[in-house]
Amino acid sequence: MNQLAGGTGRNRALSLHSLKERIIGVACRRSAVKARAVVTVEPYETPRALGLKEIPGIVDDFRRAAENAKRSGFDGVELHGANGYLIDQFLRDGSNQRTDAYGGSVENRVRFLKEIVEAIIPVFGANRIGVRLSPTFPVFSMSDSDPAATFGHAAKTLGRYGLAYLHVVQIGDPDFDYAALKWAFGGPYIANGGFDVDSAEAAITGGAADLVAFGTKFLANPDLIERFRRRAPLNAPDPATFYQGEARGYTDYPTLTA
Repeated sequence: MNQLAGGTGRNRALSLHSLKERIIGVACRRSAVKARAVVTVEPYETPRALGLKEIPGIVDDFRRAAENAKRSGFDGVELHGANGYLIDQFLRDGSNQRTDAYGGSVENRVRFLKEIVEAIIPVFGANRIGVRLSPTFPVFSMSDSDPAATFGHAAKTLGRYGLAYLHVVQIGDPDFDYAALKWAFGGPYIANGGFDVDSAEAAITGGAADLVAFGTKFLANPDLIERFRRRAPLNAPDPATFYQGEARGYTDYPTLTA
């Protein structure tokens, strides 16, 4: 982690570390040892709900992770509350079936996110912390009965802290009013998901976003910015290499020739 943070710093770029929990705990993982080196899909044990007494410990894990990131030289952190990770599971009522102080009402479901933000602010300061959300992204069958209410409240709550930015994955429902989240948050807003150079420019010039983030396109195009500048064609990404493998799909995508 020190090398990663130091490398970006030497190139005069801010380096932010993403803080997130596992989709499910280690205890739910099956052995990765097999007779043949093949990828298989097998059932997992049913995860249990966190006990109330366990939640403060998880919140503190995020605080310690932020401290580790700062100690390693990162300039800030992005709290990953999207894509079906633990914070997202608390936020959306399709996954949050709790009946205690962390479930039910929108206020209760946002509580876990709020407590984590408040725990890591003393580490970096609010202006060095961003939060990522995915209101309508159906990854891992995630859903919410009223994402406008849930994430509108989350955005408004986060806006009170003076955070560096709100980063929203705009995938899943083309009719969702993402602009409402931007105004509810009231600070710098980063849009992500399915953009190309033209739609990104339109989002920024039209006031729908302050910045646009690219992920998949960067995986396949190490020189993405130069390709955008030249309006050059992009390499097609290979999803089969996203989460496994060695050099293939990691360091072998071609760059533009002069």
